[in-house]
Amino acid sequence: MLLARLLNPVVTTGAFDIIDADGHAHRVGKGTPTLALRLHDKAVQRDLVINPRMRFGEAYMDGRLSIDGGTMYDFLDVLCSGPENVQGVLGTIQEALGPMLRVAQQHNPLKRSRKNVAHHYDLSREFFALFLDRDMQYSCAYFPTPETSLDDAQEAKKRHIASKLLLRPGMRVLDIGCGWGGMALYLARTTGADVTGITLSTEQLAVARERAAKAGLSDRVRFELRDYRLMGGTFDRIVSVGMFEHVGKPHYGAFFAKVRELLADDGVALLHAIGRSDGPGATNPWMRKYIFPGGYSPALSEVIPAVEKAGLWSTDVEILRLHYAETLRHWRERFLARWDEAKAMYDERFCRMWELYLAGSEIAFRYQGHMVFQVQLARSVTAVPMTRDYMVNTERALLHPTPVAVPQPVDNEPRRHAS
Repeated sequence: MLLARLLNPVVTTGAFDIIDADGHAHRVGKGTPTLALRLHDKAVQRDLVINPRMRFGEAYMDGRLSIDGGTMYDFLDVLCSGPENVQGVLGTIQEALGPMLRVAQQHNPLKRSRKNVAHHYDLSREFFALFLDRDMQYSCAYFPTPETSLDDAQEAKKRHIASKLLLRPGMRVLDIGCGWGGMALYLARTTGADVTGITLSTEQLAVARERAAKAGLSDRVRFELRDYRLMGGTFDRIVSVGMFEHVGKPHYGAFFAKVRELLADDGVALLHAIGRSDGPGATNPWMRKYIFPGGYSPALSEVIPAVEKAGLWSTDVEILRLHYAETLRHWRERFLARWDEAKAMYDERFCRMWELYLAGSEIAFRYQGHMVFQVQLARSVTAVPMTRDYMVNTERALLHPTPVAVPQPVDNEPRRHAS
């Protein structure tokens, strides 16, 4: 079986059987397998050889292949945990051309950006609530210890980011890609900041505004349906968490130029995004089609030149390695536990798609060089202290916050907002 022969060299940490449509088993790897990849029709075998990175996901979604003896994650763990690159072994001409095609794939003008965001983020809040933490944080959590719960790790992520922003009461903050509003509400509540959050998702906008009103923070936190390219005004601080992956490399120059334009002379920005450690690449074609159209996780070698060209300082860079793998493990386990509820909202094919997305993403962070970077940016070299002690001190202080006294505007000095 050609597929088994192609896979055999890369499976070095376990074994599985491929059971073809006639019921014959073909061993891949060494040892006694506990898992089997079952192909339910003969065309699947051909499809997996010709275009595996697209057809594998589609066949699983359609029920044309299944996993015996375990979950999709269990299978991918055996397939991908060895030192060999399974994607390289199963590469196709189309995938080899990926880096050259990505200019077109990542071209995200305003109209396309809104459509891409709606594809994923306009799913119902009830669906995301099935597996996210109580604050609806849909980005990498921060695990101080392996035992930290998902809720506590997401709270720690917000503290960690806030510690790099040097916030004071009354500061004007822009949250680019605000999600369901959790970060903006946290910054306003714990630091007394005045926050504007922007999103392209109508569903997220409705939830964020509802949450602000319920928290009694609508006077200090506002949310808008707006693209970052259309923002005006000046902000003391800018934060963007989990949005940069949707910008697209052709637009990095415009993104950082806009950050510089919006940032006060002594302002500070914090960019939190998924990256790759092995240099520039291309988005998995199945992921690009079904999960994140127009999305791309860049190497830092693609990001920092755009920062420099925009005239910004990279005042601090931190790499979070396995934190997202652990975040995805929590999401995957919680999603599988509530599969029937997700199926009632959508259907079985949708659930298989999301299982593969969550499992495949976790594998990417555990074995395939994906990570998260946090880059602190400033217009001025003196915008932040010379040492990082302030981050640790602030993070510890936020563990036990005290009520923040918010300065009130006086009659002759009206509060300034973004235009």
